[in-house]
Amino acid sequence: MSTAATTEQSEQPDQPPPSEGQAQLSLGIAAARNLTTTTKSEPQMQAISSRWLLKMLPWVQTGGGTFRVNRRLVYAVGDGRVTFVQEGAEVRVVPAELGELPLLRGYDDQEVLRALAERFTQREYVPGQAIAEAGQPADHVYLIAHGKVEHVGAGKYGEETRRGLVADGGFFGGQVLAEEPGEWQLTARAVTPCTVLALPRRAYEEVAGQQPQLTAHVQRRLTEADLPQNRSGEADIALSAGHDGEPALPGSFVDYELEPREYALSVAQTVLRVHSRVADLYNDPMNQVEQQLRLTIEALRERQEHELVNNREFGLLHNADFGQRIQTHSGPPTPDDLDELLSMRRQTKLLFAHPRAIAAFGRECNKRGLVPGTTDVAGHQVPAWRGVPIFPCNKIPVTAARTSSIIAMRTGESNGGVVGLQQTGIPDEYEPGLNVRFMGINDQAVISYLVSAYYSAAVLVPDALGVLENVEVSRTAAA
Repeated sequence: MSTAATTEQSEQPDQPPPSEGQAQLSLGIAAARNLTTTTKSEPQMQAISSRWLLKMLPWVQTGGGTFRVNRRLVYAVGDGRVTFVQEGAEVRVVPAELGELPLLRGYDDQEVLRALAERFTQREYVPGQAIAEAGQPADHVYLIAHGKVEHVGAGKYGEETRRGLVADGGFFGGQVLAEEPGEWQLTARAVTPCTVLALPRRAYEEVAGQQPQLTAHVQRRLTEADLPQNRSGEADIALSAGHDGEPALPGSFVDYELEPREYALSVAQTVLRVHSRVADLYNDPMNQVEQQLRLTIEALRERQEHELVNNREFGLLHNADFGQRIQTHSGPPTPDDLDELLSMRRQTKLLFAHPRAIAAFGRECNKRGLVPGTTDVAGHQVPAWRGVPIFPCNKIPVTAARTSSIIAMRTGESNGGVVGLQQTGIPDEYEPGLNVRFMGINDQAVISYLVSAYYSAAVLVPDALGVLENVEVSRTAAA
């Protein structure tokens, strides 16, 4: 090989490996890296999300670890949700769940409730089929085991208008248990294939005729419903306005709930273990304990946000009042659905939805030629509807049926909204409401740290939190 050829080859930055029998002419990259200082990043974690819920909730200092929500006394009993047991195609109502019916709320005789549950019959309806028709005698209690039912009535000019939707676990016809049930005021019609359990009034009368305490309980609930109350069901405050002269003014007082709800702080904990040799020797250029702790805290905060959404005791999805839960009109989240969700409360501050639900809402807006707005939140451009920001929250579950929920809330203690609960100033506090406590070194020279986060959430007034349920997030074939 000539000298010129040798010089040209050595100047190539990425020379190919020498072929068999050919000597290497320059230092290889693998060997050269042994003499260099590498540039490295901090340990990365894919599971870290934006955690907008933790950022946007106002946090209230909770001394003593318990937060009590005092409210005015409420007479009206909100509709609950009924649970069913399924065995193949057969569906049965759980007897104790009949206590969710307004007139049976608080009735605890399980034998009587079981006798009522056994008298429910299963019925199947196809889309468009009427379950109950306006003007006909109200003679059944209907429980929706599966499917979606719409209530329709006549508008001002005789046109048909939708008045509401009932889905899985809902019911209607509770007034059938009263002495004078009257007639159906609205027509109930299946929107999707529905499985419904029906209780005829005569079957209820058979049980009530043998159980005078059941009749007395229903009558007492009817009497409570007749007590003076405002439109929110709270005990009314007698007032006088627009009067002349010196009439006798009504006397009144503000009654409170005798057993207000109390929220105890929950906890998410883990034990971080680091070998002393790692902590002593491998801390340049990054402190190993700090990096281990940083990623552990990120995982705890992710779990904290998950619990604030899904925990059955205080999670937002489970603590939304049943009167504040609505169904989508057609499946996907439309502008009409979000308008209805916003109209259910004053000063809605925040909307939270799974990213796939936000994408589904965007598709519905595109179909109508609408462009959702944006709003600036802490330097970030966030999608908004009617000026209310829509924050992504991947902790809101998406079911196997590709449905999710959208949460709307009013926030702040002074505004009667939703607040986060935490206690600051705890021993060995590392972040607000989170502490790191040294637990010692074991016989294997492993250092242990207890990392704990304390938190909860409280809904101060029922209408502060609303949920749009059964939001379809999958793209349709037509789309």
